Amino acid sequence: MSVGRILFVNQSIEPYLEATYESKIGKQLPITIQGKGIETRVFMPKYGLVNEKKHLLHEVIRLSGQNIVISRHTHPLIIKVSSIPAFRMQTYFIVNDHYFGRKNFLTDETGKYFTDNDERAIFYARGVMETVKNLSWRPDIIHCHGWISCLVPIFLKKFYIDNPFFSNAKIIYSVYDDHSTKNVSRSFVNKLHKSGIPIEDAERYEKIDYETALKLAIEYSDGVVISNRNVSKGIREHIAQLEKPFFEHKENKYADKYMELYQLIMEK
Repeated sequence: MSVGRILFVNQSIEPYLEATYESKIGKQLPITIQGKGIETRVFMPKYGLVNEKKHLLHEVIRLSGQNIVISRHTHPLIIKVSSIPAFRMQTYFIVNDHYFGRKNFLTDETGKYFTDNDERAIFYARGVMETVKNLSWRPDIIHCHGWISCLVPIFLKKFYIDNPFFSNAKIIYSVYDDHSTKNVSRSFVNKLHKSGIPIEDAERYEKIDYETALKLAIEYSDGVVISNRNVSKGIREHIAQLEKPFFEHKENKYADKYMELYQLIMEK
């Protein structure tokens, strides 16, 4: 079976955010894959740093208006879209000022991790998946980048797996160095369970830190990419133990390596 459609779920993408290592991959990989004749959809959160006027973001009314409940609180999901004209690549933005209006990714200006990063990851995962459903677009592969997308694998395998838009989808997780040994919220288990994750799976997130959350994302994925040389030894050893298909991103001819991984996973 060949790859026809790939959904990219990113933490950051150039030029909407500063040109970091991760944001450069977030832009260049989908563009390169699209150039090979594969249909793509690309998502990222609409952080407060994104200049809506400069990048001509506009709301997609037919995709907006849905609500996502997290810990008994209802949060509106708004979808905006922009495109990189030279490449004709559209980017869909998950918009919610409560979670993504701040001008930072995972930490504040002092380097302290946000106390609601668990909820932000839940909202992002649910927001992307619900929007793809509303687009009536069935991906063959879902490729996640960065910590904020780390719950997409478990939602795919434990909540959306019986949905016809995702029942045959494979998932790949790209690991960067955006993790630490800081603990995530103590109420993570309850929030996941109330968001539709079976309790036996949600309980794996009890007393969890940022690095362990990535390890679980890897476990629920079908393939892995080590996207940064600073990825911790613990995560590297975890990937090796699981014996999942993987490779380490390098600049030279990396697109061919991604295509090989996509095809390998489709055939498994």
